[in-house]
Amino acid sequence: MTRRRTTGYSGKIIDVYLETVKLPNGRITELEIVRHPGGAAAVALDARDRVCLLRQYRHVAGGWLWELPAGKIDSREDPLLTARRELEEEAGIRAGRWDSLGDLLSSPGVFAEVIHLYLARDLALVEPAPAEDEVIEVHWLPFTEALSWAYAGEVRDAKTIIGLLRARWFVQPESPE
Repeated sequence: MTRRRTTGYSGKIIDVYLETVKLPNGRITELEIVRHPGGAAAVALDARDRVCLLRQYRHVAGGWLWELPAGKIDSREDPLLTARRELEEEAGIRAGRWDSLGDLLSSPGVFAEVIHLYLARDLALVEPAPAEDEVIEVHWLPFTEALSWAYAGEVRDAKTIIGLLRARWFVQPESPE
């Protein structure tokens, strides 16, 4: 239960608060909380069993990362609409079939961000329209190769690793034997 909230910073994407909270054990403590509107990401899998990965420049990460097409939820839009919009804008892909892969918490000790994951199939190419501040290369990899990259650490982005692994489970569930 939050007892008090003080704004430390309010920006275009995040707000930072110092919150005094009562924990379930009865203790009262101060927490630094970063509030974010959340995001959505798409695992776009084509008929040839290839997945779309973006090689994207990320200043904060110190260079280039492999990522799923993804972005911030705008104006409280439905997360599926965010995933659709970002897949089209960043990768130039429109999907006819969408399945939820659940959501994830990026860093729940500090960030109040929820990222929604989707599997996108029945794909068609459209004209991409990346944002002005995005430096993106679109790549298609065999799904098994992308999974290998996730396991080996070549893919470092958490939403991408989790999205790939959940998509694998969704399309090729383990047999209970």
